[in-house]
Amino acid sequence: MIAAGRNSRASWTMLAIGFVFLYAPIVSLIIYSFNESRLVTVWGGFSFKWYGELFNDRQLMDAAWVSIQLAFYTAWSSVALGTVAAMMLTRFRRFRGKTLFGAMITAPLVMPEVITGLSLLLMFVFIGDLIGSPITRGMGTMWIAHTTFSVAFVTVVVSSRLTEMDRSLEEAAMDLGANRLKVFFVITLPIIAPALMAGWLLAFTLSLDDLVIASFVSGPASTTLPMKVFSSVRMGVSPKINALASLWILAVSLAAVIGWWLMARSERQRRREMQMAVQGPHSGAGT
Repeated sequence: MIAAGRNSRASWTMLAIGFVFLYAPIVSLIIYSFNESRLVTVWGGFSFKWYGELFNDRQLMDAAWVSIQLAFYTAWSSVALGTVAAMMLTRFRRFRGKTLFGAMITAPLVMPEVITGLSLLLMFVFIGDLIGSPITRGMGTMWIAHTTFSVAFVTVVVSSRLTEMDRSLEEAAMDLGANRLKVFFVITLPIIAPALMAGWLLAFTLSLDDLVIASFVSGPASTTLPMKVFSSVRMGVSPKINALASLWILAVSLAAVIGWWLMARSERQRRREMQMAVQGPHSGAGT
């Protein structure tokens, strides 16, 4: 009894230390975003001054808008391609080159971003030489690059959900006359919807956070927010960066909460429909 109580207290203590280690820097950053002083580590009083300065900084706002657009496009394209790749890996019978295909899809998971960015840059240069006209680096090249490494993460998430899924539901629908396309949209897609949402949020976050790959394939008119922040921090941290990071944390937290709520609601609805489908024949037999 005493030993169990000590273990419980030790566990809660370690958990508290872990949370403090993870979130204390974030809390301090948010607090200092309301600092009046220009020095980020010296408290000079409470003020919203730097939030006003942030919204008046046209370059930072433009970079933030480029990052949001890029992350949005990347998330949708990654989910579409990742779902197709996951279906091929889990639903198709073994075909020649399937092992190689799986290895190539998941390669960006373990490949350093420097190698990925340099490889993509060389690919764009090669294609430009091949067609006789240099490819203009910008939003398009960054979208292709971000989709390339985000697809791997989405494929892993969706594949795990497809592997756990009860395939008898799809087989029953096909026995009733539905073709494979209808089975996918009516049966498979609603069941894997939480995984698709998780993959979308993961791809969105990865694109939003990327600095290394974007540095290789971006152009002068398509600077992302991480690139802008990194170039600003090298010459000294501005309190505007604290304000920007605080707003970013708020936006990401709201997106995560909304995504979690949507996935939880979808999962509850799926379980409810499954229970109704199981109880339906039994209730009919009882009557």
